[in-house]
Amino acid sequence: MGAMSVRTESSAQHRAGFACFVGRPNAGKSTLTNALVGTKVAITSNRPQTTRHTVRGIVHRPDAQLVLVDTPGLHKPRTLLGERLNDVVRTTWAEVDVIGFCLPADQKLGPGDRFIAGELAGIKKTPKIAIVTKTDLVDSKQLAEQLLAVDQLGRELGIEWAEIIPVSAVESEGAGRSPSDRGGGGRGAGQVGLVADLLVPMLPESPPLYPEGDLTDEPEQVMVAELIREAALEGVRDELPHSIAVVVEEMLPREDRPADKPLLDIHANVYIERPSQKGIIIGPKGKRLKEVGVKSRKHIEALLGTPVFLDLHVKVAKDWQRDPKQLRKLGF
Repeated sequence: MGAMSVRTESSAQHRAGFACFVGRPNAGKSTLTNALVGTKVAITSNRPQTTRHTVRGIVHRPDAQLVLVDTPGLHKPRTLLGERLNDVVRTTWAEVDVIGFCLPADQKLGPGDRFIAGELAGIKKTPKIAIVTKTDLVDSKQLAEQLLAVDQLGRELGIEWAEIIPVSAVESEGAGRSPSDRGGGGRGAGQVGLVADLLVPMLPESPPLYPEGDLTDEPEQVMVAELIREAALEGVRDELPHSIAVVVEEMLPREDRPADKPLLDIHANVYIERPSQKGIIIGPKGKRLKEVGVKSRKHIEALLGTPVFLDLHVKVAKDWQRDPKQLRKLGF
């Protein structure tokens, strides 16, 4: 009899809930999400403002399930799209169980960090953890200074950090690196695990919210669109990253293929705002667009685990960022 009650007790201890990482662009949010989930889920790009949709990664553990909600960066809005993104951010923050505020170790706290911290201070109920990222880029003295600065920032704004932790997510990506590499190859994975260890106790007791195999609940089409968009953004340094939107029109298994050799046909449109941007995306003799296709196809095949035929077209949707009707059509 006694054993039975113990067993029900231990199953009741399972926790599940939502966490989101916030921080200015390039603060390491997506990299941390990917390292925790162990799969490329949120797109990472060295262009700010590329994570558009709320991409969720799911960390499955025996005692808990941590659902990561990746919000777009909060920024001062200049367009209708910007305002819409910011609304999404605030409602997400108020609904999650814990917030991880990411600050890169290699950059002094700036106005962008203060702006976000100020917004965070307004969300009283949600526990907040400060995560100092990219620690592999600094020495211990610089790291110590950054940890103190973060502590101080919390005090000034009346934010009570539940924890302040340093982490290098990069390490756990390159599992093949030798420990003699800077900082020791295995350490990153441990540090990333520590982030999960600290987030989990802040989640409510609950059975798992998603089936075991799920890594993300994003519809595959949206994730495919994000991978194409990421590839399209690479190398287009001077254009506004926001002026590219991708819509996957259809994803269909190719008919009359043998079961052991499936092929998925994906037809997608890359939308830009002005005809003048068309040449930039397509490149001389279509070279640039071809590279985008090859690159994104590799990632899509890895994501879906099946060979893909990718058909890309570039279209102009005039000033789509400022047009509510077009925004809706493009999924915002």
